[in-house]
Amino acid sequence: MNVDQLYEGRLNRYVTAMRNEKPDMIPIRPFVAEFTAKYAGYTCQEVAHDYTKAFEAAIKTAKDFDWDAIVPNMVYVWTGLAQAVGLRYYGIPGIGIPHTTGFNYIEPPEDQAWMRADEYDALIDDPTAFLYNVWLPRVSTEVSRIGEASTYRNNLSFVKGAMAMLSYFYAFGPQVARMRTECGTVSAIAGIFKAPFDILADKLRGYVGLTMDMHTQPDKVLKACEALAPHLCHVGLTTADPAKLVPIGFWMHRGCVPFINPKTFHSHNWPTLKPIIEEFWKHGHQTLFYAEGRWKHHLDSFRELPDRSIVFHCDQDDVFHVHEKLHDKFAISGGVPNTLLSFGKPDEVRAFCTRVINEVAVNGGYIMDAGAIMQDDTSIANLRVLTETTRELGGYPSGSYKTPVATPPCDLLTSLADRELTIGMSGRPQSRVNPGVCFPWADRVKDLPEITGSPELIRKIWEDIDSFGNMYIWQLLLSF
Repeated sequence: MNVDQLYEGRLNRYVTAMRNEKPDMIPIRPFVAEFTAKYAGYTCQEVAHDYTKAFEAAIKTAKDFDWDAIVPNMVYVWTGLAQAVGLRYYGIPGIGIPHTTGFNYIEPPEDQAWMRADEYDALIDDPTAFLYNVWLPRVSTEVSRIGEASTYRNNLSFVKGAMAMLSYFYAFGPQVARMRTECGTVSAIAGIFKAPFDILADKLRGYVGLTMDMHTQPDKVLKACEALAPHLCHVGLTTADPAKLVPIGFWMHRGCVPFINPKTFHSHNWPTLKPIIEEFWKHGHQTLFYAEGRWKHHLDSFRELPDRSIVFHCDQDDVFHVHEKLHDKFAISGGVPNTLLSFGKPDEVRAFCTRVINEVAVNGGYIMDAGAIMQDDTSIANLRVLTETTRELGGYPSGSYKTPVATPPCDLLTSLADRELTIGMSGRPQSRVNPGVCFPWADRVKDLPEITGSPELIRKIWEDIDSFGNMYIWQLLLSF
């Protein structure tokens, strides 16, 4: 079998399982981050600060382990870019923390939150402007605050930050191509998305601040989630897989018990999250619910989503219980405890994986993976056991699955009528400034002399370039 045939077989296997169907065998899609550094002989500092080494480590690991799909670089936060922008919220390996430690997120004290309790109205009015005018100067050591004199370092941070982001994002295309041509390995996800409530807790108010706001100004919190939703939806759709095969990555952080109680989930998190997931599905995109933590209290809510619209990734929940609750509607991935892969014995790993294969994966719709992203404490030997056990026991009997054919785009799975019945973002609060826009053309044109020739051409190019500024700030918020 040549590498092209290997790739097509793996792509079909992976996508078939994500669509809650039965492929020829269970696909293996480990979300390996600093593990790749350990395996390839790099330090955590090297793969965090030099993405070319992170790419090489991913290629070597995928090739040697013979997996179906991986993320091109699961050590996604490039700390070189974080330094160029001067982001305060990262501990960078070798700078203030040991070079042998993975990068860390550092949440500020409550009284120094990146967004203050009395700033909701500004965020709600124009989230993009708020990020540039208020949030970025606070999270950056380099960016000058509005009203302060600009500085050399301020100006450099925008040029270096934007060029660094451009360089990094453009490098993913060749990396995905290398995975395909050198390893026959599929790129596991595309795009980036986080829930409005999670963004408030992660990068704006902080967990403690948002918890207090839910007691003192819950209406403002809800309006902020509603204001963020169209913009976060836009980022997800514009970064999704154009072939509509692999899902949008959704990293679920602080919307579950015990971070918030079920009442808050139903009043604030779910009402502003569900429409976005439906909107992705209306456009033909699945969403990977990477459910970090425990989400057993909310599994019934997830069942409200259209069949096959998500792939539910199990972290600390009992994967057998998750299968019982969701397997008739959605594919499931993960569920193998990270502690088992790090500190368990090989026989224990084999026994657990065997049970998952026999109980969770028995009828298809399952992707083998650990519960959470694997860092450098994951045992190489144990991950080999997971891989070998799945290959040995994870084949489905001939005739129990459809003969593989060319994988169609996800939007061909459901009828147009069914998708039109999905409400999505229809009827939701609209932004004063549209998603994807920084400086609206209607405002810009007021400053220009009379336009001759083709006004439409001038408007289009303005809006195309303006969208780069929008992408920069929202990617800083979501990805870095």
